[in-house]
Amino acid sequence: MAIIWHTYPLNNNDCPPTMFYATLKTLHLLSIIVWIGGMVFVQFFLRPALLALEAPERVRLMHAVLGRFFNAVLVAAGLTLFSGVWMIGRMARQMVQAGVKFNMPLEWMVMALLGLVMVLIFGHIRFVLYKRLARAVTAAAWPAGGAALASIRTWVMVNLWIGVLIVVLTLMGASS
Repeated sequence: MAIIWHTYPLNNNDCPPTMFYATLKTLHLLSIIVWIGGMVFVQFFLRPALLALEAPERVRLMHAVLGRFFNAVLVAAGLTLFSGVWMIGRMARQMVQAGVKFNMPLEWMVMALLGLVMVLIFGHIRFVLYKRLARAVTAAAWPAGGAALASIRTWVMVNLWIGVLIVVLTLMGASS
């Protein structure tokens, strides 16, 4: 998850971003909004509301909701990675073409590194923990399903905090 909020102009005569760049930046930000917003919704609104349900219904419903959400996050994470790498590459290429050495700003490096950590954590959630949840639902093993959901919740909170940290650090870097 790499948020590129601004670019560093090479000189005052730089032309405005291309439509492709603007589209990628928009997709980048929308993908991040879907990812972080979805984590907030599930953690702070859906999960507490589901406590009114019995364990079998709660586990089945969370399995269905998370399956849909994780599919959306797969797309969002892919778009975020692709667009972030492309925007950084575009900036590096422009600077090199202008004869200027490209030094990636610190907040971009932090954003890229933490974004990759988020993708790795998501991969663990989606391809290990969610599969554990799916097996528990198939076997009607509700305590195992609850344990899988607890693990998912823990790692989603880690990713949520990292995502918020990235946004804060990026905004602080953009304002300096």
